[in-house]
Amino acid sequence: MASIAYFYFDFRDIDKQCRRDMVSSLVLQLSAQSIHYRDLLHRLYLAHYSGIQTPSDGVLTECLKDMLLIPNQVPVFIVMDAIDECPNISGVPSPREEILGLMEELVNLRLPNLRLFVTSRPEVDILGALELLSSFQLSLHDETGQKQDIINYIMSSVHSDRRMGKWREEDKELVIEVLTERADGGSESHYALMPVAHASII
Repeated sequence: MASIAYFYFDFRDIDKQCRRDMVSSLVLQLSAQSIHYRDLLHRLYLAHYSGIQTPSDGVLTECLKDMLLIPNQVPVFIVMDAIDECPNISGVPSPREEILGLMEELVNLRLPNLRLFVTSRPEVDILGALELLSSFQLSLHDETGQKQDIINYIMSSVHSDRRMGKWREEDKELVIEVLTERADGGSESHYALMPVAHASII
């Protein structure tokens, strides 16, 4: 048995771009998987006048940490997908810096049952943070298998889409060619598996 919580950052969705969004989601997902986690969330709810008062970002983060710190718990897997879509805009700190800071806080808990899996495009600030924190990294930048999978998906989508069925073949080929070029140079991803210190990689 294990607990799994997942968050996907999305630049198109304002509710999926910052630390508070992610922590709130992780706390809710974990509370649905364990009575111990649920008790902690219920205490937080009562402490804030049964939901009338909104907990601060710091309080939510402490709730998440308290859940992870419960002794003798099953392994916990937290997936942070596409953190490069978290805005890196002006501000002290920026939303992305807050996410990277949270990653560091979780790793520094040094919990043997916690695993963090983070995905991102290879952007400089994110790579710098992951290199310091991660115990294992896998770059898909030059993986031909990944590129071929994307190309196969594009071709299948173009030829099976009903709306494109009436298009001229040369137009379809142009779409495939343009999207394939982008797959070859613009959609690389960087994956880092980050178990907490002293934990084995699963």
